[in-house]
Amino acid sequence: MKLSQYPGIGASKEEKEGEDNIIGDGPESESPIAPTEDAVEKERIIFAPPEQKLRTVGIMGEINDETGAEVVFGLLSLQNSAIHYEPEDSSDDESELKEVIMPIDMVISTPGGNADDMFAIYDTMRMIREEVPIKTRGIGKVMSAGVVLLAAGTKGERSIGKNCRIMLHSVIGGHVGPMHQLDNEMEEIRNIQDQYISVLAEETKMTKRYLRSLLKKKVNIYLSASEAVELGIADKIF
Repeated sequence: MKLSQYPGIGASKEEKEGEDNIIGDGPESESPIAPTEDAVEKERIIFAPPEQKLRTVGIMGEINDETGAEVVFGLLSLQNSAIHYEPEDSSDDESELKEVIMPIDMVISTPGGNADDMFAIYDTMRMIREEVPIKTRGIGKVMSAGVVLLAAGTKGERSIGKNCRIMLHSVIGGHVGPMHQLDNEMEEIRNIQDQYISVLAEETKMTKRYLRSLLKKKVNIYLSASEAVELGIADKIF
């Protein structure tokens, strides 16, 4: 779009005065039409530089119902605004527009939390990363359920702070009730554990056998940033 397309915009004082003389000069003359608010807003959105848009969602603290809802809807919102258009030649106002997909940054620092809420976030990430890259960044501590989310970022775009601590452990659960109900709940805990192992094996370099051997130690397994990269939980250290 050229500024000269709209009368009075980018014109000299003499040109503006000339336009004033034309307006109303006879029945065949037409008044200049100013751009509508929608047109101006569309132009602003299309050409707004990507670096001016904050495209970050974060998990800072425990993963629970509230955190899960905020992160899921935040990711979906950023997915919907991921497409950006800009001229192929920035020096040419009439250049063809090219489509640019802006990635999502996801910052994670968590002691872990509820497995169901973690899987809700994870499945949302899996769906979105097929179209929009998700850059995960682990800082401070990334533990338990948070490890899956760090590893679930787009491959090559998962980074971890040099001083970040990683921790893995077995699924923890508890229930009070009749014996048959306890047996049922224990079976479900084992299913969640298997699901946790399967996901980590899919997203990292660790095998199911290796993960089971770690979790059988029945203690918290702590990893350094370099160990996390070696095991495929992250790709690089910052």
